[in-house]
Amino acid sequence: MPRVSRKQAELNREIVVEAATRLFRERGLHGISVVDLMGAAGLTHGGFYGQFESREALAQEAFGRAFKESGERWIERMNAQEDKKAARQAVIEPYLSTTSRDNPGESCPVAAFVGDMCHEATDSSLRQTFVRGVDALLDTFAPLMDSGDPERDRQQALVQYALMVGALTLARATRGDELSDEILQAAQSFLTTS
Repeated sequence: MPRVSRKQAELNREIVVEAATRLFRERGLHGISVVDLMGAAGLTHGGFYGQFESREALAQEAFGRAFKESGERWIERMNAQEDKKAARQAVIEPYLSTTSRDNPGESCPVAAFVGDMCHEATDSSLRQTFVRGVDALLDTFAPLMDSGDPERDRQQALVQYALMVGALTLARATRGDELSDEILQAAQSFLTTS
């Protein structure tokens, strides 16, 4: 079989990372094989190890990408608003929506990966990528609290983001029951009126 060009290899790698970023959010870290990942990218699994050192190396890159995408999406929504309250709502409302609940492959990496990270070793590089990603999202969210005290803003952001992640996770776990919508609506109402 002929070798692919360097440009094609880079494109293939990008396609695999993008597919992994979506699939890990949809199915979790352990619900996907290399064959699944490569199939979703439209490639054969034989080329995987020419692109990635291991499945874990790909997962770490995909996790990093998922956090970067979420942060960029938040910043884009925030920048389109005139004040901090509107910017906070622009993050919270789509986060706690049925669209977010029903499309985990394009949604919050924290809600998607939190279950897997509970079982990951504390010193694993994948878990460290997760912790850095959570911290970066909190750094983006905290200035929207607007108390005038950065430490207090950070504390408020921690509480509000924990509520957002918890509500989204519970809404996904109860999807198909009216309780799911009720959870999203209650969390969104609490966060946007307080």
